[in-house]
This record gives sequence, structure tokens and C-alpha cells, in this order.
Amino acid sequence: MNRAGRTVYPILLMVCATHLLNDMMQSVIPAVYPLLKEKFGFTFAQIGLITLVFQLTSSLLQPVAGRLADLHPRPYSLAAGMCFTLCGLLALAAAPGFALILVSVGLIGCGSSVFHPESSRVAQLASGGRKGLAQSIFQVGGNAGSAMGPLLAALIVIPFGQASIGWFALAIGELLRTTHYTLQEIAY
Repeated sequence: MNRAGRTVYPILLMVCATHLLNDMMQSVIPAVYPLLKEKFGFTFAQIGLITLVFQLTSSLLQPVAGRLADLHPRPYSLAAGMCFTLCGLLALAAAPGFALILVSVGLIGCGSSVFHPESSRVAQLASGGRKGLAQSIFQVGGNAGSAMGPLLAALIVIPFGQASIGWFALAIGELLRTTHYTLQEIAY
């Protein structure tokens, strides 16, 4: 990839799309709280613990992942982050109780922690010096995903139940396949 002068839009659009899916999955979690509360009879304290585990893993681990991305750049960690998210979604779709729900949201949070630093770095590398433009394109994906997640939860998860959370894994799986080919274009 030419780092000076040429903005690589296919890479930016791929990172934007993956950011959309990542943040969409994150916003699905709080959107399904009413379903989980009703199905399992969770207290508000338990819902709060689900939020705590998710936020701790998605936020506090991110600087660690960022430091590792700076020391050892690995563009394939984008796919690794999505794999954590994929596993978390599948586990959340089948979780029979509170403990596995905590593990599930923790996996989704870990996926987000691994995904964000490296994807932001890839966006900067693809910027061709237009770092503001690259960051803006990257951010559009995240904001769109955050907006779409609750809507998709209302349209898919609430009517069809907890198991339908697994349907989101299909989108992640297809994007993993596409990302694999796009990442081969990135030269470090």
C-alpha cells in the first residue's frame, strides 16, 4: 500500500464496513436487555453486571490491544477481533443462564478491544496522508452500526427470541471471508 499521496478507498470502505458490524453488535447487547430480563427474570443488578462485563472488556482492554498493535502490527487482528465477536454472539444466542451471558458479552467486548486499535491504524495507513478523511470514513461505519443495532434487535431479536442473535453471526462470517481477501492487499 502506498502510504504517501494515494488514498486506498477499498481498504477504507472495508474498515468502515467492519466497524459498522462491530459497533452494531455492541449496540445489540443493551437493546436485548428487556428480552433477557423477561426470559431469565434478571434483576436490574444482574443487567448492570452484564453491562459492566461488556464495558470493562470492550473499553479497558482496548489500550492494551492498542499498545500491542503499535509494538507488533498485525492486520489480521481485525479478523481475530471479529472471531471473538462471532463466538460471543453464538454463545449469547444459546446462553442458558447468567454465567454464560457474562462470558458471551465478555467475548464480544474482547472482540471490540482487539478490533478498534488495529482497524484505526489500518485506516490511517490507507489514508494516503488524508488522516482526517480516513478517520471520518472509519467513524461513519461505527456510528451507523451503533444506530442500526437497536433497530435490528427490535426487528429480529425481539420477535424471534434470543436464538435469533445467532443470525447476526452470518453477517460477521461473510465479512470475515471478505476481509481475508482485502487484508492480503495491505503491505506493511
